[in-house]
Amino acid sequence: MHLRLIIYFVSAALTVPAGFAQNENQATLDQLVSKNIEAKGGADALNALQTLRLSGKMLVRQGQIELACLQTKKRPDEVRDEASLQGMTQIEAYDGKEGWRVSPFFGRKDPERMSGDDVKALIEDSEIDGPLVDWQKKGSTVEYLGTEDVDGTPAHKLKVVRKNGDVSFVYLDPDHFLEIRVVTGRMRHGAYEEVETDLGDYEKAGGVFVPTSIESGRKGAPDKQRIIIDKVEANVPVDDAIFHFPGQISLPQPQR
Repeated sequence: MHLRLIIYFVSAALTVPAGFAQNENQATLDQLVSKNIEAKGGADALNALQTLRLSGKMLVRQGQIELACLQTKKRPDEVRDEASLQGMTQIEAYDGKEGWRVSPFFGRKDPERMSGDDVKALIEDSEIDGPLVDWQKKGSTVEYLGTEDVDGTPAHKLKVVRKNGDVSFVYLDPDHFLEIRVVTGRMRHGAYEEVETDLGDYEKAGGVFVPTSIESGRKGAPDKQRIIIDKVEANVPVDDAIFHFPGQISLPQPQR
């Protein structure tokens, strides 16, 4: 047998399994995304959920400080976070185009617009469905990376690359297929940072399961902020004005 034929057969033997593996990973990815959607309540329930309001408390400095917190989301991509303590309220909001904040705890009581780097986390928070639902429409790419241990759980690991270049590793519980951890890496003010968020205690509102225990902070940091949601409200009336920079005239946004 000619040498080039031997090389051809060896090459084919190595290539075919790789192709099968790629197809298998794609099939697994599609199944996991589908199961994630069903676990959250199904596509119909998710589409029907237009607003979401979460209220509870935020614990920082290893629980030594407790703030009242409120998060309001509205489709397609608006979000407002509030944290209150001793009569002062910190606000961060995103209206689908720009973000702004009020930071009284840092001596800044007037609203100020946020930089493109600072608003990235808010844009992710605006997703009512999470990073996996409709990932193609969002301009993301998703890859299945197998399983990885998350505090003793062999979680399914998916890599999500957003259209802005940020990368999130999403970990799904192997039994319930809901997110239990998300690790996001991004460039912020010229430095790379990784933020790790653990999610749990899912409760149903408006036919959709949402996490009511959220612990987040820089990956590896000993002190992370913890949010405990006491009340979940679905499809409540929300005025668009609360998301826009104060004094700014808002125009109706087209529905997606």
